[in-house]
Amino acid sequence: MHRKLKIYGILTSIGILIVLLQGALVTKTGSGEGCGATWPLCFGEVIPTSPAIETIIEYSHRIVSGLVGAMIIVLAIWSWKQLKHVKEARLMAILSVILIIFQGLLGAGAVVFGQSNTILALHFGISAMSLASVVLLTILSFEDGKERPVTVHVTKRFKAFFFIVITYCYAVIYTGAYVKHTEATLSCAGFPLCNGQLFPGLTGPVGAHFIHRVTGILLLILLFVMMVWVLRHYKTQRLLVWISVICFLLVTAQLISGVSVVFTQNQILTVGLMHALIISTLFSALCYLAMILFRKRAY
Repeated sequence: MHRKLKIYGILTSIGILIVLLQGALVTKTGSGEGCGATWPLCFGEVIPTSPAIETIIEYSHRIVSGLVGAMIIVLAIWSWKQLKHVKEARLMAILSVILIIFQGLLGAGAVVFGQSNTILALHFGISAMSLASVVLLTILSFEDGKERPVTVHVTKRFKAFFFIVITYCYAVIYTGAYVKHTEATLSCAGFPLCNGQLFPGLTGPVGAHFIHRVTGILLLILLFVMMVWVLRHYKTQRLLVWISVICFLLVTAQLISGVSVVFTQNQILTVGLMHALIISTLFSALCYLAMILFRKRAY
């Protein structure tokens, strides 16, 4: 059922993931001004002549973003028609369009008008939410046709704890993006100490980096608590067990990649990109868990 929609959803999910990684690459290589202050053209040209590497990185990001943005709009309309009996699909369709438009406007605004690091960090956060909305739309196309939607049964206390976890995860994503945009990635040498200090302070680039470290470690602890909670009280619900374990493994991998960035002096491109990829995947997994946790009844 919905075979073509499923395939298209997978391709669109891969596309938004590529856009997200390209955005991380633009930030990492400092290519944000690779096309000057012109948008959507690059230095006023459709095809830049003798482009520098920064221009190629930035302009390819714009082109792919535009193509994937169009794909998301098509997916949203298609899902709205094919899955109109699924309330979640209608919500995700609307969100996916709003998020990709907002994401594009933030990117364009940063180029033409310039933006503060606070606003630029939001760009990556919106990208993570956009990825999650597309992934959930795709999952819903796979779920449709089953006798009943996938659900899990937990206490209100667990739901409240999970709400804190997913909200906090987004805050961690934001602090990481802020570190990149303030060029504070290497402000703390060493790990777990920061420049040989247990508490280096909370101001300036060092403070931004240190806050991100602390928030990241706390996220690891929260997801460990969630996994143990599930294994102790909900071990018969296999999907819930799998998601909680996967989330903990992802946040562990995220911590390892972050430490690797520090010890490799951010010289290995793939490590930095993996850092962005893992946290975005983790957020999508948490969003899926949120969807099945708060379902009330069958379609």
